Amino acid sequence: MNNSAEWFNWDPSLLVPASYDLIWGTVAFVIVAFVVYKKAWPTFIEMLDERREKIEDGLLAAERAREEIKAEREELADEVTAARKDAARIREDAQENAKAIVADARSKANVEAQRIVDSAHRQIEVDRAAAANSLRTDVGSLATNLAGRIVEANVADREISRQVVDRFLDELEATTPANTEA
Repeated sequence: MNNSAEWFNWDPSLLVPASYDLIWGTVAFVIVAFVVYKKAWPTFIEMLDERREKIEDGLLAAERAREEIKAEREELADEVTAARKDAARIREDAQENAKAIVADARSKANVEAQRIVDSAHRQIEVDRAAAANSLRTDVGSLATNLAGRIVEANVADREISRQVVDRFLDELEATTPANTEA
């Protein structure tokens, strides 16, 4: 046999397939590879690109979420700080208001105390005048009785006795001005 024929006609074995199987297998592989390359490969690459984009988008979204969380935490920290400052300001305002209320109450109490003292002074003056008037009447009556006993005559005219008593008391007040003021 011819050498070239031998090459094509060898006996198939378990490990080495027949030559026509190799040729047709190779042709079929090339056709399938060509179809896969033209049809499936772009779809596969497109699917891989989409997947890569989704993964990148997911990573970017996760990074944005981390940044948003960080910004929100900072914002919350700022709000907590502002709330603490507001609370401190409110406490200070309340303390100032309390001081103002206490000062106002003291002022009103002082005014009321002064009014009470003035009222008491007026009442004392009225009572003193009433007491002086009552005393003048009583002293006049006693002086008239005493004068009547001394002269042993009862002073009949009331107007004269009142004038005598008034003159006596006026003279008494004129001689002791310090006692009247005290």
